[in-house]
Amino acid sequence: MPYPALQSAALVALLASLLLAAPSQAAESCPAPAQRPTAEQIAEGMKNAKDRGALWTITKDGKTSYLYGTIHIGRMEWMFPGPKVTAALMNTGALALEVDVTAPDTPQQRMAAAPPVTLTDADRSRLAKIAEGECVPPGALDALHPVMQTIALAGLIGRRDGLHIQYGQEPSLTSLAKFMDRPVLSLETMALQMDVIIPDDPATARLAFEEALKDLEDPDARSKTRLLADAWERGDLEAIDTIEEVCQCQPTPLQREGFLALNDGRNPGLARRIAEEHAKGVPVLAAVGILHMTGDKAVPKLLAEMGFEVTRVAY
Repeated sequence: MPYPALQSAALVALLASLLLAAPSQAAESCPAPAQRPTAEQIAEGMKNAKDRGALWTITKDGKTSYLYGTIHIGRMEWMFPGPKVTAALMNTGALALEVDVTAPDTPQQRMAAAPPVTLTDADRSRLAKIAEGECVPPGALDALHPVMQTIALAGLIGRRDGLHIQYGQEPSLTSLAKFMDRPVLSLETMALQMDVIIPDDPATARLAFEEALKDLEDPDARSKTRLLADAWERGDLEAIDTIEEVCQCQPTPLQREGFLALNDGRNPGLARRIAEEHAKGVPVLAAVGILHMTGDKAVPKLLAEMGFEVTRVAY
């Protein structure tokens, strides 16, 4: 399934850097590219900023930190945190992300080895057709592992609906934290995320590539991305609580296994790291993908089991 692009902020940052470095396509059928907001748009965005996603207070040992569910794509107006999310950052001493992509060692982590997947001429033709449909310049993704190529393309299919990887919450929260002189912390490493996303076994990696390619060719792929983004905007956890609801499909065993590894499998580590940062004495705003707030091993549930008082903040 193509949704790893929506579950890893580190991957999104990698894709954004690659695509911003590539020459743009100018065909009339291509989606409008993401634009840096003007001074007027920034002023308007800050004035009209609304709280979106889902926010919790997490309290333990007399201190209150915050947990925020993000999505790694967005619309320009989503770049501007609403008043309660902004207050959460103001009331804490640090911003904790899945990965701080601005950290000096992050680029080196991107070079993690992965099992090869040999592409056939038919594979290349199918990838090229999808890339052309998404207005990706020829060869722009060739340096990526084939599984990563499918994830890159999955991160682009929402652009015709105004959903761009450049407008995700992590970049805007990082900028706001640095403006407020708040440190930005990593809860994971990019290498860890890459290890989860690309299976160790070459045959399994090949199958993951084939299934992701098939999902990209699904005529409903764009509407599924839009549905997920709309659920995030509403903070509607029930609409995305299972893999079936996320993909609007009956997942294969490999898809289910991959989703659980990427989501539930990482949640105990994320919860543990959030608890460790909170225990250091400085409350944090922990911002991680909203899908980590769903399922039987949702991060809020795990933090509650660790002794935190967890309360959803009403908007």
